[in-house]
Amino acid sequence: MSAYLLNAGFSFTGELAALVAAFLWAVSTVIFGRLGKRLSPLMLNLSKGLLAIAFVGLTLGLRGSQPSNIEPLALGLLLLSGIIGIGLGDTAYFNALNHLGARRVLLMESLAPPIAALIAWIFLAEVLSLSAWLGMLLTLLGVSWVISERVPDVNPVQAHPWRGVLWGLLAAFGQAIGVVLSRAALTGTGIDPLWSTLLRLVGGVITLLVLLLAQRRLGRDAQPLRSPRLVGVVVVAAVLGTYLALWLQQTALKFAPTGIAQSLMATSPLFILPIALWLGDRVSLRALGGASVALVGIWLLFVQHS
Repeated sequence: MSAYLLNAGFSFTGELAALVAAFLWAVSTVIFGRLGKRLSPLMLNLSKGLLAIAFVGLTLGLRGSQPSNIEPLALGLLLLSGIIGIGLGDTAYFNALNHLGARRVLLMESLAPPIAALIAWIFLAEVLSLSAWLGMLLTLLGVSWVISERVPDVNPVQAHPWRGVLWGLLAAFGQAIGVVLSRAALTGTGIDPLWSTLLRLVGGVITLLVLLLAQRRLGRDAQPLRSPRLVGVVVVAAVLGTYLALWLQQTALKFAPTGIAQSLMATSPLFILPIALWLGDRVSLRALGGASVALVGIWLLFVQHS
């Protein structure tokens, strides 16, 4: 996929990959929210991870792709990125989803881009221009304005909302640290984003297996997966939200600065608006205004690279 974008002559490979990943996450978040009623966060995360590994392996086999000379440091960074970002961060995200609902969790995820940008500035010496910071700010403000609108929530806040907030914060930090580690491994190396996706998934799945086995919950939590219909839904969610989205995420991190890539990937809520219109739902002026502000921010993020 990343090779296609490059061969097509796109000069914004990373930015475009980030936006497509955001769209896929918008769709898969709705599916994951429903799956969370049937599967525990750990089992849901493990299931999508194992399926994604299978699809990535199949894709690499069909492409006849061989692993390039991956330096031990890059290998360690990608595995650690998977442990923190997928194994721990995604599990925290699914826990927060169960407590707060998709809209509030996506609002908390807006914290991840500035956290990632700051970490990248400190440890990777990534310096963003003033227009890039302004673009990030406008994008996140627009997204936050859309998400924070009061609407009926199909997943109301449960009895312990602060527990959901804590999970949401852990998810945001896990995601931010995970993408910075990936960026550190991808920058200046010839690692294919699909191979880095595979390594991240392996790190995450190993972590999840250890947690489930330590809690002796593997067999019990896997019981709902006896339903073929449920497995089918998990497969769809894994293809969209893990296999394709993570591949695009790694492409974005390889070709765009951390803060910019993460900001564009945080625009998932904006893609809900056209989906809602297509389904015949009403979209408020506030939502359209927030989307307009975010689009100005996205334009600035593209312009600063031109």
